[in-house]
Amino acid sequence: MSRVLRAFISVLVSAAFFYFPAFAGQSHADRVSQANQGTVGIISGGIGGTYIRIATDLAAVLDNGEELRILPVAGKGSLQNIHDILYLKGIDVGIVQSDVLAYIRRENLYGNIGQRIHYITKLYNEEFHLVARDDIRSIEQLAGKNVNFGVQGSGTYMTASVVFDSLQLNVVPTTFDQALAIEKLKAGEIDAMVYVAGKPARAFADITPEAGLRLVSVPYSTPLQNAYLPSVFTDQDYNGLVPPGEQIETVAVGAVMAVFNWQPGTFRYNKVNRFISAFFQQFGAFLQQPRHQKWHEVNLAAELPGWTRFGAAEDWLAANPTSTAVSLQSTFQQFLDQQTEGAIQLSQAQREQLFQQFMQWHTSQQTN
Repeated sequence: MSRVLRAFISVLVSAAFFYFPAFAGQSHADRVSQANQGTVGIISGGIGGTYIRIATDLAAVLDNGEELRILPVAGKGSLQNIHDILYLKGIDVGIVQSDVLAYIRRENLYGNIGQRIHYITKLYNEEFHLVARDDIRSIEQLAGKNVNFGVQGSGTYMTASVVFDSLQLNVVPTTFDQALAIEKLKAGEIDAMVYVAGKPARAFADITPEAGLRLVSVPYSTPLQNAYLPSVFTDQDYNGLVPPGEQIETVAVGAVMAVFNWQPGTFRYNKVNRFISAFFQQFGAFLQQPRHQKWHEVNLAAELPGWTRFGAAEDWLAANPTSTAVSLQSTFQQFLDQQTEGAIQLSQAQREQLFQQFMQWHTSQQTN
């Protein structure tokens, strides 16, 4: 080996110790252990959806490269995300729809699911996007037609099945991914498509009025009121899918940060506990630009019917009752409680509908 080559290798080794001092003198096993000690894998959703943007926000705010490192992972929907939380190595947290546990119980997919999967917090509401050709103006017109439910096993497929079954509306489901479904809808090969995602969904960002597509109303009728909440779309959400000045009714389902029910004191419990502490303590940073606007709907302390909160999250909230970050959702609820005290008592659905109108007003004030 030449003197020049030996000198070059010596420089590289010195540089490695300079830039990675924690690894100096460590064995490979020690390095593996240290690298994984604070790494939290978060299974989210597809590239065009809201889940992946929420996961990347978590990485941007919380990842400090040492004690805590967040690895966002693109997922394939709520059912698959639950499977991955249960069985896939390296997945610590997942973002799923709030109706997924009820669906799993109904279909008997996993035993004892309520004890195995808990939640950290409810995040925000995801809207049911029903996009069709411009000549279809009501959901009833889709009877007998081809409607894309998304990839089989995805959260969209699950919710689309429940919604159309609840409405007793028979359609012909297709199972294309969202990007392909948009192209097939434009080409007239299918009649409509469903996508469950927080508005505004990036998948529809480039659709212009010239595409000949529109969002179709899903009225908040009695069959849907047990499982879903009311919401609306405006042209501020999608100027290519909603005519100017119009509102399109729809329903929404909650997004949930789910976790396996690790036992206290275990390695995985401690790792998730560090993540929860950092997330709750720094929650205010998620309400700042350029983070996704859906963070403003989050109330960390909100209870989630049908779910059990993960022990570490429950403990943190109990120990920090005045430190829980205040979001627009919780501020609005406090205001509403004060205004309706001793007067008309609003249902959860009515509260949600008023909050959606409040959010539209808040957004318009920011853009004016």
